[in-house]
Amino acid sequence: MTVSSYWAGKRVAVTGGAGFIGRAVVQALIQRGVLEKDLLVPRSQDCDLRTADGARRAVDGRDVVIHLAAVTGGISFSRKYPASQYHDSTLIDLNVVEASRKAGVRKLVAIGNLFAYAADAPMPLREQDLFEGLPTDAHRGVGMMKRNLALLADLVFREHGFPMVTVYSANAFGPGDSTDRAHAHVIPSTIMKCLFDSELVVWGDGTPTRDFLYVSDIAEGLLLAAERLEPPGFVNLGSGTEISMRTLVSAIVEATNFRGPVSYDTSKTGGDARRLAEGTMARDRLGFKPTVSLDDGLRETVKWYRQTLRIA
Repeated sequence: MTVSSYWAGKRVAVTGGAGFIGRAVVQALIQRGVLEKDLLVPRSQDCDLRTADGARRAVDGRDVVIHLAAVTGGISFSRKYPASQYHDSTLIDLNVVEASRKAGVRKLVAIGNLFAYAADAPMPLREQDLFEGLPTDAHRGVGMMKRNLALLADLVFREHGFPMVTVYSANAFGPGDSTDRAHAHVIPSTIMKCLFDSELVVWGDGTPTRDFLYVSDIAEGLLLAAERLEPPGFVNLGSGTEISMRTLVSAIVEATNFRGPVSYDTSKTGGDARRLAEGTMARDRLGFKPTVSLDDGLRETVKWYRQTLRIA
């Protein structure tokens, strides 16, 4: 990543900056030349973003807000708490955007997810299809909440001229991801199963496909969106590679040197049949290009989990 004049003297807030993607964004901002004294990472114990006052304190005096905060978890979490996840995350989004507008923030970049697209959307996923159909019921709450970000950006720009843009990212993975085995996403969950369990049971039949993007590449895309994406625009960020769950599991098994049996529980569905982002707009408008392959990223991720969980 290179130092950019865009960030010179900018005061930046990163909501959710202590989380998985947030830590990568903070590091990328520092590498861009943002001074630590100008970088605010509001914490939930100090700024409850579900409240207007908490959001105000989180963004007051900032020039740029990178908005990552949400109630997150894997597919099991979204299935168990769909209403709570939608309710709290929507409150966070509405409060942060309104507080940023009132505070005179010059650019707000929010992160979405490809789950915002309909389950039967044409592949690869193109921005023009974002508002067509419904997200799959397995994660409809979080899908609609993330879709609403693009709508919110359009509305506040039309009424108030507030500059908000949205990035719809492929599934993030990399070092620093969740160690919560109950609610982690598929890559960290599978890695931990391979490191701790004697056998590996995978949800579904292994045929669904996904698009995975290394966390530092996502951070780069978010900063490029701050620098180059015109409001109230939104773009997809993807790896350009569609991989089946069965192929992904095999890659993780190899990366972890797992030697136990692997089976697929077809009684539990694995969400949408396919997910792959079309990356032309991100390339043309942002100059975005992924730099870390899935295989290289998995090696670094497994290494991090071994070190963090103290596994020889």
